[in-house]
Amino acid sequence: MDPALHASKIDLPETTRKEMAVLLNARLADAVDLSTQMKQAHWNVKGTSFIALHELFDAIHGETLTHVDNLAERIVAMGGVAFGTASVAAHQSGLPTYPLDIVSGSDHVEAVSVALAAFGRAIRTAIATAGAAGDADTEDLFVEISRAVDKSLWLVEAHAQGGERM
Repeated sequence: MDPALHASKIDLPETTRKEMAVLLNARLADAVDLSTQMKQAHWNVKGTSFIALHELFDAIHGETLTHVDNLAERIVAMGGVAFGTASVAAHQSGLPTYPLDIVSGSDHVEAVSVALAAFGRAIRTAIATAGAAGDADTEDLFVEISRAVDKSLWLVEAHAQGGERM
């Protein structure tokens, strides 16, 4: 989507603001998708690790909603328009489609790990793009998100490590 920009006195060139609005909207679509994937896992996980995973996936969902809000607010702060609907996310997300036919804790751990890793990869690419564009604030936002996503990935992957079975 090619967002129109509202007038803003923010000290970034219009071309940079427009480029960042496009980049931020792409990651916003990913974040909205990721939030729904976390709820899918939260609702449908089964097995002996149910409560731990149920609560972990819900916590990651909540954290992801914070990322959604921060991404959208950064877009709007630069005079852009945030495209944060589920419909836009369904069409624009770069994340892999979450499998709907899984129930075991280990299968959800794998699917959530794949989603978090893909989101983290896209965010790290966005860090470089924002830095190259000279937008330190957007770069910093992406760094903050990257750090949180890496921690979430660690917490999820810990359930598949150490030889324990689910």
